[in-house]
Amino acid sequence: MKVSDLLKPEFIIPHLTGETKEEVINKLIDLFKNDERVEDLEKVRSAVLEREKIMSTGVGKGFAIPHGKTNAVNEIIGAFGRIDEGIDYDSLDGNSVQLIFLLVGKDNLISTHIKLLSRISRLMNKDDFRHRLIEANNKEDIIKLFTEEEEHFLEL
Repeated sequence: MKVSDLLKPEFIIPHLTGETKEEVINKLIDLFKNDERVEDLEKVRSAVLEREKIMSTGVGKGFAIPHGKTNAVNEIIGAFGRIDEGIDYDSLDGNSVQLIFLLVGKDNLISTHIKLLSRISRLMNKDDFRHRLIEANNKEDIIKLFTEEEEHFLEL
């Protein structure tokens, strides 16, 4: 599965706003309110926020990957948001976060979940790719950037 397979326009917020990491995470989770793949949105929210309490998912370089696993979804779901000015996210490097990729996996799809987390991390580790995402103005450009960048990776 590719990261770009998860991203649909309705799951992208190109100008995400919020004052706290909890607020922006909740806005991304709320994108799935009427999604048939989600059986219980509050369980999804709980899984992601509980994981965040263990250790910040602000991995550095202006990027965060809040994630969790729960049987409240019937397949892996993902969303992406870009914060224009960045927010304090308790990142590992102490820097603010502008790019957030939310990933929620099903409890029995651990291998795919871990592979997707790894792929997202590798993509976001590329300075040029992050810069192009920060400059992207709309959902379509963001999807195109992920799709083009993933062409450089072997299929999972």
